[in-house]
Amino acid sequence: MKTREYRLGVRQGFPVGMGYFSVSFGFGAMAAAQGITPGGAALLSATNLTSAGQFAGLTMILARAGLWEVILTTLVINSRYALMSLALSQRMGEKVGLLARMLTAFFNTDEIFALAMASHEPLTCPYLLGLGTLPLIGWTGGTLLGAMAGSVLPLNFRTALGVMLYGMFVAIVVPPARRERPVLMVVVAALVISCLFSWVPQLHGITPGAAIVVCTVGAAGLGAVCFPIEEEAE
Repeated sequence: MKTREYRLGVRQGFPVGMGYFSVSFGFGAMAAAQGITPGGAALLSATNLTSAGQFAGLTMILARAGLWEVILTTLVINSRYALMSLALSQRMGEKVGLLARMLTAFFNTDEIFALAMASHEPLTCPYLLGLGTLPLIGWTGGTLLGAMAGSVLPLNFRTALGVMLYGMFVAIVVPPARRERPVLMVVVAALVISCLFSWVPQLHGITPGAAIVVCTVGAAGLGAVCFPIEEEAE
Protein backbone atom coordinates (compact mmCIF):
# COMPACT_ATOMS: atom_id res chain seq x y z
CA MET A 1 0.00 0.00 0.00
CA LYS A 2 2.74 2.47 0.97
CA THR A 3 4.80 1.56 -2.09
CA ARG A 4 1.82 2.08 -4.37
CA GLU A 5 1.10 5.50 -2.84
CA TYR A 6 4.74 6.51 -3.18
CA ARG A 7 4.83 5.46 -6.84
CA LEU A 8 1.63 7.41 -7.50
CA GLY A 9 3.23 10.50 -5.99
CA VAL A 10 6.40 10.04 -8.05
CA ARG A 11 4.36 9.65 -11.24
CA GLN A 12 2.30 12.78 -10.58
CA GLY A 13 5.37 14.77 -9.52
CA PHE A 14 7.33 13.90 -12.67
CA PRO A 15 6.15 16.94 -14.71
CA VAL A 16 7.01 19.25 -11.80
CA GLY A 17 10.46 17.69 -11.54
CA MET A 18 11.06 18.26 -15.25
CA GLY A 19 9.93 21.86 -14.93
CA TYR A 20 12.13 22.45 -11.90
CA PHE A 21 15.09 20.98 -13.74
CA SER A 22 14.84 23.59 -16.49
CA VAL A 23 13.89 26.52 -14.24
CA SER A 24 16.74 25.98 -11.79
CA PHE A 25 19.23 26.49 -14.62
CA GLY A 26 18.74 30.23 -14.11
CA PHE A 27 19.59 30.10 -10.42
CA GLY A 28 22.64 27.93 -11.02
CA ALA A 29 23.91 30.23 -13.77
CA MET A 30 23.35 33.29 -11.60
CA ALA A 31 25.17 31.73 -8.67
CA ALA A 32 28.11 30.70 -10.84
CA ALA A 33 28.33 34.18 -12.36
CA GLN A 34 28.77 35.60 -8.86
CA GLY A 35 31.62 33.28 -7.98
CA ILE A 36 29.75 30.49 -6.15
CA THR A 37 31.00 27.01 -6.98
CA PRO A 38 28.64 24.52 -8.68
CA GLY A 39 28.73 22.35 -5.56
CA GLY A 40 27.81 25.30 -3.34
CA ALA A 41 24.93 26.30 -5.62
CA ALA A 42 23.62 22.73 -5.66
CA LEU A 43 23.83 22.60 -1.85
CA LEU A 44 21.73 25.77 -1.61
CA SER A 45 19.02 24.20 -3.77
CA ALA A 46 19.14 20.84 -1.98
CA THR A 47 18.58 22.46 1.42
CA ASN A 48 16.03 25.14 0.43
CA LEU A 49 13.85 24.02 -2.51
CA THR A 50 12.40 27.50 -3.04
CA SER A 51 12.87 29.76 -6.03
CA ALA A 52 12.06 33.29 -4.85
CA GLY A 53 13.65 32.73 -1.44
CA GLN A 54 16.86 31.43 -2.97
CA PHE A 55 17.18 34.29 -5.45
CA ALA A 56 16.53 36.84 -2.71
CA GLY A 57 18.88 35.13 -0.28
CA LEU A 58 21.66 34.88 -2.86
CA THR A 59 21.25 38.54 -3.79
CA MET A 60 21.52 39.62 -0.15
CA ILE A 61 24.50 37.38 0.52
CA LEU A 62 26.34 38.86 -2.45
CA ALA A 63 25.42 42.34 -1.18
CA ARG A 64 27.07 41.39 2.15
CA ALA A 65 23.83 41.83 4.10
CA GLY A 66 23.74 40.85 7.75
CA LEU A 67 22.70 37.38 8.85
CA TRP A 68 19.46 38.55 10.44
CA GLU A 69 18.56 40.57 7.35
CA VAL A 70 18.89 37.46 5.21
CA ILE A 71 16.90 35.38 7.71
CA LEU A 72 14.04 37.87 8.03
CA THR A 73 13.81 38.51 4.29
CA THR A 74 13.65 34.84 3.35
CA LEU A 75 11.26 34.19 6.24
CA VAL A 76 8.79 36.76 4.90
CA ILE A 77 9.13 35.57 1.31
CA ASN A 78 8.64 31.91 2.26
CA SER A 79 6.02 32.45 4.96
CA ARG A 80 3.29 31.32 2.55
CA TYR A 81 4.61 27.78 2.90
CA ALA A 82 3.51 27.78 6.53
CA LEU A 83 -0.06 28.39 5.40
CA MET A 84 0.23 25.69 2.75
CA SER A 85 1.60 23.22 5.27
CA LEU A 86 -1.31 23.90 7.60
CA ALA A 87 -3.74 23.19 4.78
CA LEU A 88 -1.96 19.93 3.92
CA SER A 89 -1.86 18.93 7.57
CA GLN A 90 -5.64 19.13 7.75
CA ARG A 91 -5.87 16.67 4.87
CA MET A 92 -3.55 14.13 6.52
CA GLY A 93 -4.69 11.42 8.93
CA GLU A 94 -4.16 11.61 12.67
CA LYS A 95 -1.75 8.66 12.54
CA VAL A 96 0.86 10.73 10.71
CA GLY A 97 3.44 11.75 13.31
CA LEU A 98 5.29 15.03 13.82
CA LEU A 99 8.53 13.87 12.18
CA ALA A 100 6.70 12.73 9.05
CA ARG A 101 4.82 16.02 8.87
CA MET A 102 8.06 17.98 9.16
CA LEU A 103 9.65 15.88 6.42
CA THR A 104 6.76 16.36 4.01
CA ALA A 105 6.69 20.09 4.82
CA PHE A 106 10.23 20.37 3.47
CA PHE A 107 9.00 19.26 0.03
CA ASN A 108 6.03 21.64 0.10
CA THR A 109 6.25 24.08 -2.81
CA ASP A 110 3.59 25.97 -4.76
CA GLU A 111 3.31 23.32 -7.47
CA ILE A 112 3.47 20.32 -5.12
CA PHE A 113 0.85 21.95 -2.90
CA ALA A 114 -1.46 22.45 -5.89
CA LEU A 115 -1.10 18.80 -6.92
CA ALA A 116 -1.65 17.55 -3.38
CA MET A 117 -4.75 19.67 -2.79
CA ALA A 118 -6.19 18.54 -6.13
CA SER A 119 -6.13 14.93 -4.92
CA HIS A 120 -9.50 13.59 -3.77
CA GLU A 121 -7.92 10.92 -1.57
CA PRO A 122 -6.64 11.51 2.01
CA LEU A 123 -3.02 12.64 1.91
CA THR A 124 -0.42 10.20 3.22
CA CYS A 125 3.26 10.57 3.98
CA PRO A 126 4.42 8.14 1.23
CA TYR A 127 2.32 9.95 -1.37
CA LEU A 128 3.67 13.40 -0.41
CA LEU A 129 7.23 12.10 -0.31
CA GLY A 130 6.70 10.67 -3.78
CA LEU A 131 5.42 14.03 -4.99
CA GLY A 132 8.55 15.74 -3.71
CA THR A 133 11.21 13.25 -4.80
CA LEU A 134 11.61 14.18 -8.47
CA PRO A 135 11.09 17.93 -7.91
CA LEU A 136 13.94 17.90 -5.38
CA ILE A 137 16.19 15.93 -7.73
CA GLY A 138 15.24 18.14 -10.67
CA TRP A 139 15.74 21.40 -8.75
CA THR A 140 19.12 20.35 -7.37
CA GLY A 141 20.33 18.73 -10.60
CA GLY A 142 19.24 21.67 -12.72
CA THR A 143 21.05 24.06 -10.39
CA LEU A 144 24.23 22.02 -10.61
CA LEU A 145 24.16 21.83 -14.41
CA GLY A 146 23.17 25.49 -14.68
CA ALA A 147 26.14 26.49 -12.55
CA MET A 148 28.47 24.32 -14.61
CA ALA A 149 27.14 25.70 -17.92
CA GLY A 150 26.52 29.25 -16.73
CA SER A 151 29.45 30.64 -18.64
CA VAL A 152 28.28 29.01 -21.88
CA LEU A 153 24.51 29.60 -22.07
CA PRO A 154 23.38 33.05 -23.39
CA LEU A 155 21.40 35.35 -21.09
CA ASN A 156 18.19 35.26 -23.17
CA PHE A 157 18.14 31.45 -23.00
CA ARG A 158 18.50 31.44 -19.20
CA THR A 159 15.74 34.05 -18.92
CA ALA A 160 13.39 31.95 -21.06
CA LEU A 161 13.94 28.96 -18.80
CA GLY A 162 12.92 31.04 -15.79
CA VAL A 163 9.51 31.84 -17.31
CA MET A 164 8.63 28.14 -17.47
CA LEU A 165 7.96 28.04 -13.71
CA TYR A 166 4.94 30.34 -14.05
CA GLY A 167 3.61 28.45 -17.06
CA MET A 168 3.89 25.17 -15.17
CA PHE A 169 1.97 26.56 -12.18
CA VAL A 170 -0.79 27.92 -14.44
CA ALA A 171 -1.09 24.50 -16.09
CA ILE A 172 -1.67 22.94 -12.66
CA VAL A 173 -4.24 25.46 -11.43
CA VAL A 174 -6.35 26.00 -14.57
CA PRO A 175 -7.87 22.46 -14.94
CA PRO A 176 -9.44 22.29 -11.43
CA ALA A 177 -10.52 25.94 -11.77
CA ARG A 178 -12.44 25.04 -14.94
CA ARG A 179 -14.12 22.07 -13.27
CA GLU A 180 -15.02 23.60 -9.90
CA ARG A 181 -16.58 27.04 -9.44
CA PRO A 182 -15.24 27.56 -5.87
CA VAL A 183 -11.68 27.05 -7.09
CA LEU A 184 -12.25 29.53 -9.92
CA MET A 185 -13.62 32.15 -7.54
CA VAL A 186 -10.67 31.76 -5.18
CA VAL A 187 -8.22 32.09 -8.07
CA VAL A 188 -9.97 35.23 -9.32
CA ALA A 189 -9.97 36.70 -5.81
CA ALA A 190 -6.22 36.05 -5.50
CA LEU A 191 -5.62 37.74 -8.87
CA VAL A 192 -7.64 40.81 -7.86
CA ILE A 193 -5.83 41.16 -4.53
CA SER A 194 -2.47 40.69 -6.25
CA CYS A 195 -3.29 43.41 -8.79
CA LEU A 196 -4.12 45.81 -5.98
CA PHE A 197 -0.52 45.59 -4.74
CA SER A 198 0.64 46.64 -8.21
CA TRP A 199 -1.96 49.31 -8.94
CA VAL A 200 -2.48 51.03 -5.56
CA PRO A 201 0.46 53.36 -4.79
CA GLN A 202 -0.05 53.09 -1.03
CA LEU A 203 0.64 49.34 -1.21
CA HIS A 204 3.89 49.54 -3.20
CA GLY A 205 5.98 49.53 -0.02
CA ILE A 206 4.84 46.02 0.97
CA THR A 207 7.42 43.34 0.22
CA PRO A 208 6.56 40.66 -2.39
CA GLY A 209 6.66 37.93 0.25
CA ALA A 210 4.17 39.75 2.50
CA ALA A 211 1.95 40.47 -0.51
CA ILE A 212 1.84 36.76 -1.36
CA VAL A 213 0.80 35.93 2.20
CA VAL A 214 -1.97 38.55 2.13
CA CYS A 215 -3.22 37.22 -1.22
CA THR A 216 -3.19 33.66 0.07
CA VAL A 217 -4.98 34.42 3.34
CA GLY A 218 -7.48 36.79 1.71
CA ALA A 219 -8.43 34.44 -1.13
CA ALA A 220 -8.54 31.39 1.13
CA GLY A 221 -10.65 33.25 3.70
CA LEU A 222 -13.09 34.34 1.03
CA GLY A 223 -13.34 30.77 -0.21
CA ALA A 224 -13.92 29.45 3.31
CA VAL A 225 -16.74 31.96 3.91
CA CYS A 226 -18.45 31.67 0.54
CA PHE A 227 -17.89 27.97 -0.12
CA PRO A 228 -17.61 26.17 3.24
CA ILE A 229 -16.92 22.43 3.23
CA GLU A 230 -19.26 20.50 5.47
CA GLU A 231 -17.56 18.08 7.84
CA GLU A 232 -18.63 14.47 7.49
CA ALA A 233 -20.37 12.97 10.47
CA GLU A 234 -18.31 10.44 12.37
